[in-house]
Amino acid sequence: MTFFLNVSSRMPGERLTVRGTSEIGRFPGAAPPTRVELTIHHQGEKKQEEGGCRRWFRKMCPCCCKRQNSTSYDVTDKVEFTKPPNPAPLIMEKETNGNYSIVTFLNLKFSETKLSVCSVDLLSSKTSQNRQEHHTDLYHGDELIIRRGQTFQMELELNRPFNADTDKLHLDIKTGSLPMVSKGTHVIIPLVEDLEDLRWEAKIVQENGNKVKLSVNSPCTAVVGLYGLSVTTSSLKGEDATTHNSSKNIVMLFNPWCEEDSVFLDDEEERKEYVLNDTGRIYYGTEKQIGARTWNFGQFHEGILEACLFILEKSDMPPSGQGDPVNVVRVVSSMINAQDDLGVLVGNWSGDYSDGVSPAAWSSSVEILRKYHSTNGTPVSYGQCWVFSGVTTTVLRCLGIPARSVTNFQSAHDTDVSLTTDVYFDVDMEPIDHLNSDSVWNFHVWNDCWMARPDLPPGNGGWQAVDSTPQETSQGTFRCGPASVNAIRSGQVYLKHDTPFVFAEVNSDKIYWQRNLDGTFSQIHSEKKAVGHCISTKAVGSDERADITHLYKHQEGSEEERIAVETASRYGSKPDVYSTPMAEDVSVEVKMEGEGPRMGADAQLSIVVKNMSSQPRRTTLHSQVAVMYYTGVLKNAIKKEQMPKTIEWLLPYQQYQNQLVDQAALMLTLSGRVSETQQVLANQTTFRLRTPDLNITPVGEAIVGKEMAAKITFTNPLPRTLKGVVFRVEGLGLQKGHEVVVGDVGGHSTVTLTEHFIPTQPGPRKLVASLDCKQLTQVHGVGATIKKKGRGGKV
Repeated sequence: MTFFLNVSSRMPGERLTVRGTSEIGRFPGAAPPTRVELTIHHQGEKKQEEGGCRRWFRKMCPCCCKRQNSTSYDVTDKVEFTKPPNPAPLIMEKETNGNYSIVTFLNLKFSETKLSVCSVDLLSSKTSQNRQEHHTDLYHGDELIIRRGQTFQMELELNRPFNADTDKLHLDIKTGSLPMVSKGTHVIIPLVEDLEDLRWEAKIVQENGNKVKLSVNSPCTAVVGLYGLSVTTSSLKGEDATTHNSSKNIVMLFNPWCEEDSVFLDDEEERKEYVLNDTGRIYYGTEKQIGARTWNFGQFHEGILEACLFILEKSDMPPSGQGDPVNVVRVVSSMINAQDDLGVLVGNWSGDYSDGVSPAAWSSSVEILRKYHSTNGTPVSYGQCWVFSGVTTTVLRCLGIPARSVTNFQSAHDTDVSLTTDVYFDVDMEPIDHLNSDSVWNFHVWNDCWMARPDLPPGNGGWQAVDSTPQETSQGTFRCGPASVNAIRSGQVYLKHDTPFVFAEVNSDKIYWQRNLDGTFSQIHSEKKAVGHCISTKAVGSDERADITHLYKHQEGSEEERIAVETASRYGSKPDVYSTPMAEDVSVEVKMEGEGPRMGADAQLSIVVKNMSSQPRRTTLHSQVAVMYYTGVLKNAIKKEQMPKTIEWLLPYQQYQNQLVDQAALMLTLSGRVSETQQVLANQTTFRLRTPDLNITPVGEAIVGKEMAAKITFTNPLPRTLKGVVFRVEGLGLQKGHEVVVGDVGGHSTVTLTEHFIPTQPGPRKLVASLDCKQLTQVHGVGATIKKKGRGGKV
């Protein structure tokens, strides 16, 4: 609306132009005009005392006049309303008779009021388009959880319709304690006509009255983490700016579905397995007695995303570094253990877990991570390698990095960077314990994660090994990786990070040394196939075991494998240890039947000595069996023999019943010498005493919202009473993890536990249980159930 004011007045001054007039408050009780035309003609009235300004004009425009007291005015016959043809600035012009006349247009392109945001809807519900398209609908929580490199939507409610000709709007997102534009932690997102890839931009895609729907694009290199959001509106010149802070945050994750993201994985079935599957299998035991246990990763469980973001925050990694998965994985490797930075888990291999939870009792990452977060970063007691790996898988999958738990059987632990595993004997062929710092673990569990490696030569992307178990330091911190699996396979141990250590775990040679009379040591034997067997992970889409040894090493004994070992050895501390000075025509091997010895029974093995020459050979074997931790550390010897010849080897239950430690593992060491050739015979064989599984049987039909039950049955395999038996039970989508104290269980007795619960989510789910007591560990079981939706399909 335009006001035309035809007013006569005497006004001082030669010429005046009005610009930048405020859009608000000049016309109380009515909407401000967009254009005002004032024409003042001199009519000969007496000059007013107040500087020539009429009383009614002072009242009408109080901001322009200092005196505003008079009320004796009448403008009804002074003002008429008309629509001017063209706007122009307000100009004061002097007439020929000396009086002043204002004949002009005042161009005040006011909107009805300045633009502001009333509310922001991030469209963050689990059923929203955002959560569905970004594959984040399984996460709990009300925040907007999205993946980088992909557009997302939001709705703004404004105080009036948006006018692109007069209004400006932009978004601000910030992460970290000190957001900076230069570091990518403070991002100003402009409004554009068309979105472009690899840039932060927003576009209006829908307008409905005062509501505006935006499509926002994020680059594939965006920093991962928790962002705060604000929306700023202003005029085109940036005046009258207002800012509205969103009550909800945005969580940005890595995006394996985005081709430009460095964690892109191009196989949908593998994405379902390595990103979306919240349960898995972790393998343990020995290469001849491989066991499997189900693990609840629970990356979508309530509170887990918050715990993972808390871990990144607590690590003190600069938020600007959280866009690079190499940095993130390296930090996660450090933060999962509590060795030097008060991370998630305290490692304990002592056998005494009285002030915490036995590592063998855990079957889920959920309770561990939630406890760590709820106590503001107090490390959880206790963990060993499979627990560290399970929690690492959870954190990486939760953040959007494809990951899996990997088990290496006969896993070497090289302590002196020799890239060999060294075993020392005295002159009588007895092991020298204090020199045998290198060890071969029965099994060791770490992780693979998938990403590009632009920091390495081409061809080293893909699977990367990362290990959160605190074994050795890397750049002063207990962490390991990410190390390119391709680099490990080819022996390129000079490539970062920590490739030499992982190479030694899977492909080092085992070198035997004997002390001479003068105190020096001579190499007497080498085993080229001693470590790195049956490297295992859960298969894609099933609970079967997948052997991935071929990814870590060439076929044993092949030319490629020997070249890789020789390449790596050039960078080790003992580069010239591969010559064997004597003939080797006699071999010794240990065999077992079926699944091997069982807990509570006598252990029986077969020792086979083969003469591969055409001449008779005489030898005497020395045997020693020792209780060992699964890490390869020996506790004590429990039986020694000298065997001129032997076929069967027997270890009675009474000799080991009070000696066993975690995993019920033992090592049989054989040593001897061939009289005719002086060939040294050496063999170390590890085996474990198998424990029974828990039998879990569902009772009743599995329907969401309807109570059902499961029976858990256990039979004590030992002839003695188990003291203080505790069950731990958990099922994602079934029931929360909890403990059930059973108490004592008599020798060879059976106990049955019935669990009642109400399923909350449809689809295949697993109830996982474990048994813990001092006399028996590594007892666990899993029961699978497929839950149907309730009546009406409601969950």
